[in-house]
Amino acid sequence: MYTLANPGAGQKSVELMRALVYHGPGKKSVDEHAMPKISSPSDAIVKMVKTTICGTDLHILKGDVATCEPGRILGHEGIGIVHEVGSAVAAFKTGDRVLVSCISACGTCEYCRRGIYSHCTTGGWILGNEIDGTQAEYVRTPHADTSLYKIPAGVDAEALVMLSDIFPTSFECGVLNGKVQPGNTVAIVGSGPIGLAALLTAQFYSPARIIMIDSDANRLAVAKKLGATDTIDNTDGKAAEKLMKLTDGRGVDTAIEAVGVPATFVLCEDIVAPGGMIANIGVHGEKVDLHLERLWSQNIAITTRLVDTAATPMLLRTVVSGKVDPKQLITHHFTFEHIMDAYETFGNAARTKALKVIIEF
Repeated sequence: MYTLANPGAGQKSVELMRALVYHGPGKKSVDEHAMPKISSPSDAIVKMVKTTICGTDLHILKGDVATCEPGRILGHEGIGIVHEVGSAVAAFKTGDRVLVSCISACGTCEYCRRGIYSHCTTGGWILGNEIDGTQAEYVRTPHADTSLYKIPAGVDAEALVMLSDIFPTSFECGVLNGKVQPGNTVAIVGSGPIGLAALLTAQFYSPARIIMIDSDANRLAVAKKLGATDTIDNTDGKAAEKLMKLTDGRGVDTAIEAVGVPATFVLCEDIVAPGGMIANIGVHGEKVDLHLERLWSQNIAITTRLVDTAATPMLLRTVVSGKVDPKQLITHHFTFEHIMDAYETFGNAARTKALKVIIEF
């Protein structure tokens, strides 16, 4: 943060910060940007300490997210220190170390009362989408009392960056919606950060088999290390055939789509067993074929969901207790001065072997 020197005649001095700004499909830059200010009594201003890049940020840069307009600061994940709070904020004070949730929730609207925080009428997924996000030195967080989480003393805060989004997303949208159960067979299509987080959290429920499908040999090797019972390389496009052979022609009880392209969703349709679940996590930017001509009689269910982060307190406890280690997904570190390099690394994961990148301020 710094103050603009020598403002024009009649103008007040402006406090500036550095931020990663979206300028339309394929365009981004690090800009000087006005510091956020409290605009509602329930707001907090958080000084960012660490953030990361999400696959959703890449979807925005492709033009897949129409609600994100040019000029927006990207990012919806990270940890920081409370810099300022609005008059109605009761749970946090200046100096508190906090986890910033990707979902802002008022806690009182119809959707929040039903636990569907992602569709909060004055919040939801707005950070780095409809309002400025966390890839900046400071961020304004609406509904701070119900959208921030205190970081317990003694916890490796870097691991908690993974709890802003990818862990609750993979768990809620994939594992819970997919009704993973003990003894089941699960396939996760996509071994990127979201798919690997689904792999880690699916193990809470002791499925008999977790089959990871990807075309990246490095990511499949990581999946095996993190607990996958089987891996399938889909470079040749024959993943469905290989999986059916693995399962004696039965298919899987739960197919989790963790990529967000038509081919991977159709693959889930090809491998789900009668009575099974297809749980979509991926952010889809184009239409997908639904083959009801062969699925109408199969007693399957298909679920979609935007993460609600209702599971964040539970996931935080599992990390504190050491039951799960999100740091296993962190492969690269950058300072904010090199955030453009971080995007280059994350966006070319097949070459760089990147999973999650940490950006430090």
